[in-house]
Amino acid sequence: MPTETLGVWFSCLHSMLTFEHQFWAQNRGSRLAGIDEAGRGPLAGPVVAGAVCIPQELAEALYADKLARLTDSKKLSEADRKRFFEILSSTSGVEIGIGMADPAEIDRINILRATHVAMAHAVSALLGGVPPHALVDGLPVRGLPCPSTAIVKGDAKSFLIAAASIVAKVTRDAIMDDLDAQYPEYGFARHKGYPTPEHLASLRTHGISPVHRQSYAPVAALHQPTLFENISCGQRINEPIIPIQF
Repeated sequence: MPTETLGVWFSCLHSMLTFEHQFWAQNRGSRLAGIDEAGRGPLAGPVVAGAVCIPQELAEALYADKLARLTDSKKLSEADRKRFFEILSSTSGVEIGIGMADPAEIDRINILRATHVAMAHAVSALLGGVPPHALVDGLPVRGLPCPSTAIVKGDAKSFLIAAASIVAKVTRDAIMDDLDAQYPEYGFARHKGYPTPEHLASLRTHGISPVHRQSYAPVAALHQPTLFENISCGQRINEPIIPIQF
């Protein structure tokens, strides 16, 4: 490997494993997980969280070779995301946990709390059990079953969080592809539930499906009565007006 390329590789290796190395330096041999989510913004489908736990030596070996380009899943092509997911899911020693909250739960407790619930389920689903610590993308998360460190834009700074972002994104995309087969009129396979012009138009044409998040504004707006449905103390315009007796 040329010296210049080698220097770039060591720089990337250091930057993506900095937080992991800080933990492992103080907790030799301890398990550490990365946690991330996918699907907070869409109007339909679940929010999905992924948790990934990889021992230090294996993490370093993977990032030096097969997962050298691993980063925030949003910055990768679909083909690369699927390839990285296959590597993670087929490599012995890599633990993967998945959690999710469906649209009904999102509507009931709000998307932030639902995301935190999904993250807690994901880290609890790891094969080796709940780890001593976790690195989490974004702001602090309440309700996790272990102590955690929140890292803003962590999916571009932490190897384990980036791996978790791959797991969450690929898993959720597969779910939306399945929902597309059930509700082909909405085009879920193309936009994954995000509020694209195509999706908004299909909502206006076909109405709300059972997998839409009814608390989200573009969906909730379809429930709102028109001005003419609100007049006369809530009566519809074509209904008789009952005089008020004094």
